[in-house]
Amino acid sequence: MSADDAFVIAGRRFGSRLMVGTGKYRDAAEMRVALEASGAEVVTVAIGRLNLDRPGERTLLDEIDWSRYFVLPNTAGARTAEEAVRIARLGRAVTGSDWVKLEVIPDPTYLLPDPVDTLEAARELLDEGFVVLPYIHADPVLAKRLEAMGTATVMPLGSPIGSGQGLRNRASIELIVAQAGVPVVVDAGIGSAADAAEAMELGADACLVNTAIAQARDPELMAHAIRLGVEAGRKAYHAGRIPVRAHASASSPLERAVR
Repeated sequence: MSADDAFVIAGRRFGSRLMVGTGKYRDAAEMRVALEASGAEVVTVAIGRLNLDRPGERTLLDEIDWSRYFVLPNTAGARTAEEAVRIARLGRAVTGSDWVKLEVIPDPTYLLPDPVDTLEAARELLDEGFVVLPYIHADPVLAKRLEAMGTATVMPLGSPIGSGQGLRNRASIELIVAQAGVPVVVDAGIGSAADAAEAMELGADACLVNTAIAQARDPELMAHAIRLGVEAGRKAYHAGRIPVRAHASASSPLERAVR
């Protein structure tokens, strides 16, 4: 593993490969403590779910230390490409950032992203100069199409949002990683440090985690655990695991070296 194992998105370098969300925490104080424990630099915020109609009132954006974290607006709540573009523009106006995590989710039951509208929204946002990080199904073909369009990352789901099911889409994520020319961020479904480590061992460049931390019994402790899982998985990926064998292989072979 190189001493300079850089994680770079659209020319911007990050020291942590764990990104975290800001939803579902019991209160703002708990969120701040968890963010600290995670070691994350990138923090996502659902712009469409902020109350921006009352300028004098505090919002989630006021609870984040902007000097410490890179705030990534997301389009959570958008059901169509049109809504996603509108929220992205609002996010740029509010945060001053051209970066956006693109989510287009029309289905309120399973919360699965719409691939067609995601492509449409990505195309329009790229034309408007946004740095687009799209949340998608673990679809290798879709991932390559988005990369070819110019998205800064691809962000395949491990399993449905908030499900904690882990990497149900492992085989497809492996294919995405194998062919990607942009960072691959596993987003959604991670339930524990073990899931994060597994994603990183596959060669993913980063993980984005929200529910597993925010809804844990101890969010601060889980944030730290997932941080270590991401770090351990990255090291294991570079170290190279041994082949999976159908039979045992003695740790201390009996054969003597022939002289």
